[in-house]
Amino acid sequence: MENNKVKVKIYGQEYVIAGEKPKEEIIQVAAHVDMKMQEITEAAKAAGAVASNIAVLAAVNITSEYFQTLEEMEDLKRMNIQLEKDAQHYVQLWDESKKNYMDYKEETQAIVTQRDELMEKLRQKDAEIKQLNESFENAKVQTQNNMEQAVGEIEAKCRELENSFFDLQMENLQLKKELEKYKQNNG
Repeated sequence: MENNKVKVKIYGQEYVIAGEKPKEEIIQVAAHVDMKMQEITEAAKAAGAVASNIAVLAAVNITSEYFQTLEEMEDLKRMNIQLEKDAQHYVQLWDESKKNYMDYKEETQAIVTQRDELMEKLRQKDAEIKQLNESFENAKVQTQNNMEQAVGEIEAKCRELENSFFDLQMENLQLKKELEKYKQNNG
């Protein structure tokens, strides 16, 4: 890297500062030192401090800010480490949630498939029940028709038997009359 030389003014005096940092950064550092020395001059006048101590007080003040900044950086590093751990934890939770969701989705799909299969079986059973009910109604009507026909045939045979029985009784009465006549005539 090349050395940058910059002319700056600190606490009323000009200095040439050389460094590897960019010129803008060197100017910014010099301006900060000048500002601190001006602040301390104001505070020192109020406190009755001597002007020869201004540079030392400015250095102490800037060093104090430096250590405070280091402490803040350490705090930020610790927070960053904690945030990284938290982020890893949340990524792990996300992955677990995603896996659980995929498992749930698969289970749900299996349940939907099973439900569809059961619904199809139910439709088949309903069709079978309907067919059996129709067969039962047809058999019932057929049986009723057969029974009515059988009852009609039996009633017809009963009438025929009644008529035959009546004819036999009439014949029996006639035979009894003839027998009595015959007994009276022969007797």
